[in-house]
Amino acid sequence: MKRLIKNGTLLLPGGRQKANLLLEGGRIAQIGTEEFEADQVVDAEGCFVLPGFIDPHTHLELSPDHFGRDTEAAALGGCTSVLEFANQFRGESMMQGFEKWMDWAIDSTVNYGFHMSLSAWDEAHLRELDKMDEVGVASYKMYMVYDDLRVNDGEIYGALRGIRAHGGILGVHCENWDLLKVITEEVYRSGITSAEGHPLSRPVPVEAEAVARFLRIAQLAESPAYVVHLSSREGLEEIRRARARGQEVYVETCPQYLLLTDDCYNREDGVKYMMSPPLRKAKDTAALWEALAAGEIDTVGTDHCSFPLADRLAHRDDFRKVPNGCAGLQHRGQLLYTYGVCENRITLEQMVSVLSAHPARIFGVSDRGELVPGKAADVVVWDPSYRGIITDTNHHHACDSSVYAGFAVKGRARDVFINGAQVVENGELIRSGGGRYLRCGPGLHYRETQK
Repeated sequence: MKRLIKNGTLLLPGGRQKANLLLEGGRIAQIGTEEFEADQVVDAEGCFVLPGFIDPHTHLELSPDHFGRDTEAAALGGCTSVLEFANQFRGESMMQGFEKWMDWAIDSTVNYGFHMSLSAWDEAHLRELDKMDEVGVASYKMYMVYDDLRVNDGEIYGALRGIRAHGGILGVHCENWDLLKVITEEVYRSGITSAEGHPLSRPVPVEAEAVARFLRIAQLAESPAYVVHLSSREGLEEIRRARARGQEVYVETCPQYLLLTDDCYNREDGVKYMMSPPLRKAKDTAALWEALAAGEIDTVGTDHCSFPLADRLAHRDDFRKVPNGCAGLQHRGQLLYTYGVCENRITLEQMVSVLSAHPARIFGVSDRGELVPGKAADVVVWDPSYRGIITDTNHHHACDSSVYAGFAVKGRARDVFINGAQVVENGELIRSGGGRYLRCGPGLHYRETQK
């Protein structure tokens, strides 16, 4: 079936163009000013036509029905692909983790690929990298935190070297676990037991020290590095130091670290905002926006996971036990457009880069992320005239709250096409399921040429 998207303003790699876009056989067939013959015509007059968004950071296994409902929410927000963290727990092989996540993803509405989260590193892991190459996994993650996933510095070094040899990249959750555990108990024993204790238990230096340590390890390993969910100005300064040394460093932040501050923890429902790293000060959000505008931040992910509010409120008197994380798949594009593009903090082109082109390049999603003939037909018709307000309930995530409740938003994904099929029409979901597995290859690590 041929589908024509006409009269829209296309965001192309070479700039904006008022043109028509023909989709055929799951691919972008043609781009031009002529009106191509088609079976279906979508009029995008007054709208932008964008490449489908790619979320490089999701934890859909923590959603109540795994990939089902929350990937529908992703599609409603213009996100056409997710890169999910598949965990290799201790005692399991990487393939066992991969196969488990493949089973969970079967109902996904959007396309899905995997980063493999590693809970250890040894010769067996090194030998298994060939198998990961074969199944299309080219990116990995390690944690400096959490007893069931935490690795030591030597394991990070070994993984960096092994993954580098395969053309892959390693991301790390950077917080000093030993330090934050001690500080957490100090805060709790001082009598601060509610949500306001959370940012006190994980202060900025806990992140900044770990970022600096990870990047020094990457320097020794002579490997590129990816810093996930950066939340602080001090962490950003450590990244700048590493780049000044000539290191190849990629950086991700999330909308919550651009738009929310630790004042949220003083609210009656403060547990709703608990995530790790925690929300920071206004000076940190300002620094991250400036870095985004300057091209220092490469991607904006969500760190998405859905938890019922009741699960959080059950531990409102003991912040140490509250499930951490927030749902954001549906709102990432709207928030960046409203508070970035519309407030002249970033351009629409920069928004498309951090939401689509950059994650595709870094993680080797080679046939997506740009509107180019021959690439996969993951396309968003973005209506800039839309106005709305996010509430705790007017989203499609599998949870009953939103950390963005009360935020006014401009623009929305009016129509969404995934692999050439229309999934969202006039802001309504018209098709579920059908997402395809993305085989990721070695990424195009574009900062390598900027050393």
